[in-house]
Amino acid sequence: MMNTTTDKKSTPKGRFTAILLSFALLGSIAAFSGPVQTKVYADDEGIQTEIQDPAEIGNDDPDIEAGEALTPADNDVSSYEFAAAEDHDSKFSPATLQFLKANTSLDGEQWDNIMKLVNKPEQDNLNWTEFYGYCERLPDKRGFTIGIFGATTGGPNDEGPDGPDLFKEYDRAKGASNPSVEGALKRLGINGKMQNGILIISDSDSKFIKKINGLQNDSAWREAMWRTFYNVYIQYSVEQARKRGFNSALTIGSFVDTALNQGATGDSNTLEGLLSRSGSSKDEKTFMTKFYAERTKVVDTHDYNTPPNGKNRVKQWSTLMSMGITDLKNADAAIKKVTNWEMK
Repeated sequence: MMNTTTDKKSTPKGRFTAILLSFALLGSIAAFSGPVQTKVYADDEGIQTEIQDPAEIGNDDPDIEAGEALTPADNDVSSYEFAAAEDHDSKFSPATLQFLKANTSLDGEQWDNIMKLVNKPEQDNLNWTEFYGYCERLPDKRGFTIGIFGATTGGPNDEGPDGPDLFKEYDRAKGASNPSVEGALKRLGINGKMQNGILIISDSDSKFIKKINGLQNDSAWREAMWRTFYNVYIQYSVEQARKRGFNSALTIGSFVDTALNQGATGDSNTLEGLLSRSGSSKDEKTFMTKFYAERTKVVDTHDYNTPPNGKNRVKQWSTLMSMGITDLKNADAAIKKVTNWEMK
């Protein structure tokens, strides 16, 4: 993937002067604004980020005081603006950007940050755009997993897979008047068929995986990926946030991450089930504190994640909330900090 960071080059002398000026400016600001909050993160000198356990977050924490709206805290955000800004919009096609803005009210920067938080525990990689052509066979009888949100082809342990929807959307994106899974397979030269809601692939694993890998830069495949992602997980997540009066990117992203990891609807561990156990508070911080605590109890069970990856997965979101970075804007360095944990 091309590096989209807009990093201006400078000479060593120029960088040293800039650093001195930065420290001078920070010193002046500190004199007026009081002491710098030290609870958030350590510096970049190889020190691991300490991420707050959502089970330990309570109303006695001044950063999560009941009755506060989930709005960005300017002081917290400004502490993370030392990194050069990324070109977030460049990671989406104009059509996808327009679609996401129209249907979720979130922009490219917010969705890029959501996807980084999702892809860390999924692939241990923040460069999520590299995974449009990702494919591998799952060992737990759920078929193949595909793409940026892990669509599955299905099997004995997954009788309602979302992979068939992805292939049907691809056929639609390629211009089919009557889109179908079979139509997409034919276009791609893949041998397979639908059987009782499951996509059965007749080709060898290596051949099928190679076909999917080859779609990495296919614009129609990328469009189909986002449309399916929206239909299966994002739409429900946005609806559940809005019906509670919550509109922050952090809350929507938290719901999307839960839905794709544990299922949108169904049993007690899905997003639907967790929401039913998270109370009825109209205060977004109070509700999400309970939600994170409830998710933490189950996120490392039922093969959702390998412990303690699930717990750290939830901590990414809860820590950003405690920092006040709820709109996921101007948060490049903060995102890097909260994802700085080791996958097991």
